[in-house]
Amino acid sequence: MDTTLRQLTAYLAVAREASFTAAAAQLRVSQSTLSRAVADLERMLGVRLLERDTRNVQLTAAGEETLRVAEQIVDAHRSGMKELRRYLSGESGVMAMATLPSVAAVLLPRLVSAFRRQRPEVTVRIMDGLERAVIGRVLSGDADFAVTTIGAASDRLDHRPLIRDRFRAVLPESHPLADRDELTWEDLATEPFLAVGPQSSVRRLTDAAFAQVGATAAPAAEASNVATLGGLVAAGLGVSALPALVLPLLGPGRVVQRDLVGPVVERRLDVVVRARRTLPPAAAAFLEVLEEARVDGREVPPGASWIAR
Repeated sequence: MDTTLRQLTAYLAVAREASFTAAAAQLRVSQSTLSRAVADLERMLGVRLLERDTRNVQLTAAGEETLRVAEQIVDAHRSGMKELRRYLSGESGVMAMATLPSVAAVLLPRLVSAFRRQRPEVTVRIMDGLERAVIGRVLSGDADFAVTTIGAASDRLDHRPLIRDRFRAVLPESHPLADRDELTWEDLATEPFLAVGPQSSVRRLTDAAFAQVGATAAPAAEASNVATLGGLVAAGLGVSALPALVLPLLGPGRVVQRDLVGPVVERRLDVVVRARRTLPPAAAAFLEVLEEARVDGREVPPGASWIAR
């Protein structure tokens, strides 16, 4: 039979205190229980560890070596259990999140900063990409969860609404339509339209908006990078439509933003997890921070708003 941690802990207490009475008080067990544990250890090891009389407890040579090894084992166990408790409470480990570039750059920095102040030992991994890649990260297990738009429904995913992100018109500062407070999708359809790449969820929604008003808006140019798109608009090459969370990424060009109606179009951002999967503690802890931000109504760019639950 293998030596148990209970036996080693009992022996350590007796060896360090040189007293069964003091050791029993320290461990809050009876002396008889403690004596049996040490005797069982000696029997398993096949050696005498302690020389006992009515007043004294002394270690034999084997007892001295057993004390050294037992200290290593018990200390390692205590250290390991401490690490495990920190992991299980979300105080350590890894939080792996997949999300869209606009969420990663605009929404997350302050939330991650607050999370890291609370849990500095947690490693944060953020994987940004387009909608399909983000969902793929969750399904593959590379990411614990995602904050993203949702295309086709899937029974492999669970999701809860988080943010409404309204589209706004983006125009060169000197554009004639810039004098208006709000524009329609039909207004944009009469201008050279600058679009994001066809793989983006933003593109799917702008195409659907133009189709809804019966307009055709073949892109005058496409760019996968939002800052590039902003540069094209600032250069006077056309107009665009982007969600509020994307707008801070346009860059320093001379562009203006206007409300976009007829219809009002919003993209919905959800928290997405793999169905029937228990989140790692650190990931669950970050979602609590995200939920607190939603409940408190933390500041988001104009045009974006938290979805009440």
